[in-house]
Amino acid sequence: MNVIQHDDKGRVSFGSWDFLIQALIVLNLIAFAIETLPGIPQGWQPPLRIFEVGSVTVFTLEYLLRLLLGRPRLSYALSFFGIVDLLAILPFYLATGFDLRSIRAFRLLRLFRLLKLARYSSAMQRFHRAFLIAREELVLFGATALIVLYLSAVGIYYFERDAQPEAFGSVFHSLWWSVATLTTVGYGDVHPVTVGGRVFTFFVLIVGLGIVAVPTGLFASALSKARETE
Repeated sequence: MNVIQHDDKGRVSFGSWDFLIQALIVLNLIAFAIETLPGIPQGWQPPLRIFEVGSVTVFTLEYLLRLLLGRPRLSYALSFFGIVDLLAILPFYLATGFDLRSIRAFRLLRLFRLLKLARYSSAMQRFHRAFLIAREELVLFGATALIVLYLSAVGIYYFERDAQPEAFGSVFHSLWWSVATLTTVGYGDVHPVTVGGRVFTFFVLIVGLGIVAVPTGLFASALSKARETE
């Protein structure tokens, strides 16, 4: 069985192994969030470190394979995913002190290349035409919203953890602020007090407006297209 495949644009796919890589990325994001917990037991540090080293090894091998087998080769290196993959592993080797592991969340977007195969399933044809038109966009947008939610929690954690350790003591603590801010609810029970945190919150609020409005527009557009094809 040919594990390594190429799509019509020459991009490399590893078949079922792509799902295992996605699972490893999710575990990495969870491990990164656990490391930010205050008072984490010292006994957790060695296993987390070993897991990080093993993960970087797998991601590095994956990056090199995609780089060497891509057609043309430089198309992957200069692509969005190629740059994200490189940024996800480069700080580990450079030891810059600036942790970019949270950027691995963007690599989950690759999963939706595989989900495109579902379009050719006969079962999918039974769904409502409007949902079929907008399904990929809505699922992709939902996944992107979760990624933005996670990254906003990481960002506010770095800005506010010293000023408000009780409210932003870890990425997990910061997720509540992220949900309230991105959904534009703004309960006000947790809010930034530093200049950097407030500037960061401004940009998160702007993104939050799009998160609320975009799904409605996508589905409305899909309904319009469904009517045109009847």
